Amino acid sequence: MIIDDRSYDIIIVGTGAGGGTLAQKLAPTGKKILILERGDFMPLAEQNRSNVDIFKRERYHAPEQWYDRAGEPFSPQTNYAIGGNTKIYGSVLQRFRERDFEAVQHQTGVSPEWCLKYSDFEPYYTEAETLYKVHGEIDKDPTEPPHSAEYPFPSVAQEPQIEEIVGAIAQQGLHPSPLPLGLTRQADDPTNDAEVSGIVPALTYANVTLKTGARVVQLHTNPSGRAVKGVEAEIAGESFLFLADIVVLACGAINSAALLLKSTSDVNPNGLANRSGLVGRNLMKSLITVVVQLSTQPNSGTFQKTVAVNDFYWGDTDFPYPMGHIQNSGGLLADIIFAEAPPTFSVLAKFMPGFGLKQLATHSIGWWAQTEDLPKPNNHVRIEGQKLIVDYTATNREAHDRLIYRWTDVLKTVEKNLPGFQQGVAHPKGESPLQVLANQCGTCRFGTDPATSVLDPNCRSHDVENLYVVDSSFFPSNAGVSPALTVMANALRVGDRLIELLG
Repeated sequence: MIIDDRSYDIIIVGTGAGGGTLAQKLAPTGKKILILERGDFMPLAEQNRSNVDIFKRERYHAPEQWYDRAGEPFSPQTNYAIGGNTKIYGSVLQRFRERDFEAVQHQTGVSPEWCLKYSDFEPYYTEAETLYKVHGEIDKDPTEPPHSAEYPFPSVAQEPQIEEIVGAIAQQGLHPSPLPLGLTRQADDPTNDAEVSGIVPALTYANVTLKTGARVVQLHTNPSGRAVKGVEAEIAGESFLFLADIVVLACGAINSAALLLKSTSDVNPNGLANRSGLVGRNLMKSLITVVVQLSTQPNSGTFQKTVAVNDFYWGDTDFPYPMGHIQNSGGLLADIIFAEAPPTFSVLAKFMPGFGLKQLATHSIGWWAQTEDLPKPNNHVRIEGQKLIVDYTATNREAHDRLIYRWTDVLKTVEKNLPGFQQGVAHPKGESPLQVLANQCGTCRFGTDPATSVLDPNCRSHDVENLYVVDSSFFPSNAGVSPALTVMANALRVGDRLIELLG
């Protein structure tokens, strides 16, 4: 093993929403920072999804196999590149609602209370919205929590066809609102991400070092097991050991948990930071289903998603439990997750015979229904030999089904009032499979009690004094909206704590 002859103040593992955001926060401190990223810079041609065939199977999948609870292998849709999964997300940056931080009764269980509240995150939500150039409006969605400042940029204009649909939805007494989007507005790649607003600004500082192609395989501790002394990474087929005073994991909820579980020793035989036995447990990923409207009028297939409907977020008149969030998919030729549900196309083809793949996509309007998954200890990440196993079964399914059916009723009413839609036919739908790990979270939950949490309120390990985790692993619950902005806000919050600690 090659021991790096330079010692760092901080090592950050991962460059996504957590790691990339934290890097730019800490870069101006002058502290010696090493960033380790398993991937490399993503070619611009791959980032601009309007110019690629997203239906090419596994275009945005990791070059490795994971295993489900039955032992069947799958290739996960997770991105190893500078910027992590923010390079392939839809740039939707929503705040959790105030009640999302409280204990909330669902039909099948309780979404647990957080040790911090909305007010603790609000200033950092505002900071993250500025950093990621969020475009939006705060007064159109009745579930939107209070903001201390307006969005830094106005919302994005709707496509004409979507604007008509939005008007028809509003006539039903609902409140369609602009999706808050992090955008660069550049023609070649309009979405903002953790490379653009995190890593690239951080690298302008001489005290920041980035190593790509660095796959971290283990964390090594001192003899007591109470402090990480070295980070072992494989680079170009060789093993390197990097030393630092503070180590921060931001590998994604599954990979961060897997790394801790692999970092065994005589004093930590069950993995690092795992005295509670909770590392890897309580894995959550949003229940996500696309519902498709069939249109007789063509669209580009590449337009931006722009619409949110949260009227059913906390329930409906005949279902007093949270149901979730609706957003349009944007053009189906540019929607990565839609490409993961090929059975949907077989249904589309039945109603539109003779159409090719592109014609089907350009004569369809997609809507995503997203429901909160509840934490269960038996939904977990585990390691068997060299295998990473995602032992997971979705929860809260009836709430999700009710959201889908309720939204389908809304679309049927829209289609009665607007021309250009196929009426009297089913609405094809497809649920995202296990391999789509969008919104994964919860594997190293934070809290005040070391017996029931892995991390303390500042996202430092209860067990290991210099180890932090700033991806979505820390979530006690996953809410009904996407987690990216909360991960970014938390990274900024933890960044302030680290700046205080480092002096």
